[in-house]
Amino acid sequence: MRVLVTGGAGFIGSHLVDALTDEGYEVYVADNLATGNVNNIKSTISGFYKSIAEAVMNITNVSLIVHLGMPSSSPMYKEDPFLVHKVVRDGTILLEKARREGSKFILISTSSLYNGNDIPYHEGMYVMPTDYYTEARYYLERLTKLYAKLHKVESVILRLFSVYGEREEYKGRYANVITQFMWDFIKGFSPVIYGDGEQTRDFIYVRDVVDAIVKAIDYSDYYKHPWEIFNVGRGVNHSFNEVIAVLQRIFNVDIKPIYVENPIENYVYHTLAYTAKARKKLKFSAKVGLIEGIKRIRKYYMDIENI
Repeated sequence: MRVLVTGGAGFIGSHLVDALTDEGYEVYVADNLATGNVNNIKSTISGFYKSIAEAVMNITNVSLIVHLGMPSSSPMYKEDPFLVHKVVRDGTILLEKARREGSKFILISTSSLYNGNDIPYHEGMYVMPTDYYTEARYYLERLTKLYAKLHKVESVILRLFSVYGEREEYKGRYANVITQFMWDFIKGFSPVIYGDGEQTRDFIYVRDVVDAIVKAIDYSDYYKHPWEIFNVGRGVNHSFNEVIAVLQRIFNVDIKPIYVENPIENYVYHTLAYTAKARKKLKFSAKVGLIEGIKRIRKYYMDIENI
């Protein structure tokens, strides 16, 4: 099967590319390298393109498109609201490609769409975009639904929760909070926490996310549900203080965080995924717990210079 992975040199995308090539897929990557790096890709791919438009023009007979190649942090959009236009344009280019070639389409979306709802977050909740980032993702979700209805483009949307793991070094300040705390511990610095540290996130390890995407590739209920949304989380949340406590035990140090006043408006204090739908239909359940995940990435980041 010929697959196009946008954002395939990024944090999550590169792990997915490696998994797909291991399974024998013919994988092509489109990535502008804004927060990724070709060094993230550890496997042999069939082609690499610096833009989605270039990839779409040069690759034919694509059976599957996995779309990760979008700016993935709210501050990026606050600094440049025109990213919304780019996200919508690129998404439309890819959906047109899927329409013409009969490709299955997997959109990697975000749990940030649930902001303003009570936890646990379930797929049927009302979505209230709170910033440019969530509006761009929600627009793409609606556009994908429209292509499924009008053009029979089979689509699966995965709303990811708080993903952490190896290969986040190229994301810099946009890396997951677990990873940023780990970098501070490696350097002997005190992590800075907004508020009292009791805010919680549903943290999920990157290899579990890749497992969910692979299961979404295999999933099909086309005639009944050609368009589906699934949460991708663990269904367990942990506070920032819990993360610090785990890091203290693993590193065997007494580095304490610095608590500062939270400067962020509309800050989300708690996230938690309702995972029953993904368990039932995708047959997906996250396997790696917080402590095991932190142990895994510690080994990885300890071997990297200049993080």
